[in-house]
Amino acid sequence: MKRRTFLQAALAAPLVTGWSTSSRATPTAPSEGWRTFEVITKLEIAEPGSQTRAWIPLPYASSTDWHKPLGNTWNGNATAQIVIEPRYGAEMLYAHWQDSIKKPTIEIISHFSTRNRSVNLSTPDPRIPGLSQTEMKRYTEPTELIPVDGIVRDTALNITRFSRTDLEKARAIYEWIVDNTFRDPKIRGCGRGDVKTMLETRYLGGKCADLNTLFVGLARSVGIPARDIYGLRIAPSQQGYKSLGLGSTNASKAQHCRAECFIQGFGWIPVDPADVRKVVLEEPPGNLQIGDPKVTMIRKQLFGHWEMNWLAYNTAHDVVLPHTQTKLAYFMYPNGETGGKTLDPLDPEAFRYSITAQQIG
Repeated sequence: MKRRTFLQAALAAPLVTGWSTSSRATPTAPSEGWRTFEVITKLEIAEPGSQTRAWIPLPYASSTDWHKPLGNTWNGNATAQIVIEPRYGAEMLYAHWQDSIKKPTIEIISHFSTRNRSVNLSTPDPRIPGLSQTEMKRYTEPTELIPVDGIVRDTALNITRFSRTDLEKARAIYEWIVDNTFRDPKIRGCGRGDVKTMLETRYLGGKCADLNTLFVGLARSVGIPARDIYGLRIAPSQQGYKSLGLGSTNASKAQHCRAECFIQGFGWIPVDPADVRKVVLEEPPGNLQIGDPKVTMIRKQLFGHWEMNWLAYNTAHDVVLPHTQTKLAYFMYPNGETGGKTLDPLDPEAFRYSITAQQIG
């Protein structure tokens, strides 16, 4: 029985097997408004066949002024290792089980710290470094579901026709999405993020991976670097929004993506128009008017500010899972295969997996 602890610096992780009986140490939390959380993801493959394997997203590997990774541990009867997606650096735990194992299980314990994130948009700061050429290319180029030409660029040019600066263009796109889209509760999971189809069909309903990816595509099409960040709600909102927080420790269906755009002199600016539409639909008593004070306040806030009751996973698009041909538009849910069949990541009860989250410091 062994237990390995891998800090984010230890990227080339060895294989791990066996159940752990060690106690979990509480990491030391950073100061100045930081909160430390523990997220536990448990997989118990319900009906295993041959070649059972799983891929589980891990917390954002980069240390920022709003997120600090504090390491991951795991135990179970799988052979597992950390794998890094090569283009975007998304970290995941890849686990596979011998066919003789009748009850495949693994538990991943992740620790990290977060604090609320705000960008001062009043005055640009020339000391803030710009993006490298590689980063500029990566965050302005198309992906399979995010073209940056045709109807996407035409729409963005129309939205930003009265804007002079990139900051004004980004805000115009944000306000247009809030005014013209809606949250569609019938869509499974977080949506697909198929920007071209949304605009061509003029059906602008969706969830976070639809509405925030629409922001990313429109911004990229006019030369503004932008990216989605995929993650998980982990705690209640301290601002009192029931729709924007976790109501219990059960986070199995709490996946949520956000977006950022890069503006010279301001750096990466956090945005989340999808959550404005979530407040409109879901905040009690429900179906609020766009001019409701609750909506007005969060609309103003979510261009430049994130409440960090949320865990960031990665910014990856078009992810090819290792040791398989499966390709994902984005990587925000546990994924698995057994007996030659893909397990449904949007159905944790059937998969089966659970995610719990709690503040520990």
